Amino acid sequence: MSRVAKSPIPIPQGLEVQVMGHNIEVKGKQGTAAYACPALVEVNLTDNFLNFAPRNHSKTASALAGTTRALVNNMVKGVMQGFEKKLSLVGVGYRAQVEGKLLNLTLGYSHPVNFKIPDDITIETPNQTNIIVKGIDKQRVGQIAANIRAYRKPEPYKGKGVRYADEVVVIKEAKKK
Repeated sequence: MSRVAKSPIPIPQGLEVQVMGHNIEVKGKQGTAAYACPALVEVNLTDNFLNFAPRNHSKTASALAGTTRALVNNMVKGVMQGFEKKLSLVGVGYRAQVEGKLLNLTLGYSHPVNFKIPDDITIETPNQTNIIVKGIDKQRVGQIAANIRAYRKPEPYKGKGVRYADEVVVIKEAKKK
């Protein structure tokens, strides 16, 4: 059995979890999240703990039990405190600003880049060179941050572009004459 699936998920106060067959629904102060478990995984809710176990002894069932436990644990964390990714703009004239449901980016192109903000994601710009992407779904927050970064990835010679706040860009040495 998967080592990840063996550890139960504690359900904190103020969180409502419902297990209906193969569906798990988690409600918290940040919002609601739902997940449809695979048929090979058995989910039990006992004494404010969620337990996961494979239905049979196959490798696939064991792997799915661990994956399901990790995904549901991320749902629990997401509806309690949420997830966030921080991006930083490096370069002269690179700016970001939120206007309603649009993120307006100036990234050195001849035109501004407008990114439509999805309904389940919140984007903040505390200043012109920082972007904070927030939401309850860890995968969705990471994907939106990656989509914004893809507009202008950091280049290796000057390091200009959109990068994660904790990302280290290795700068190459310029060609010598």
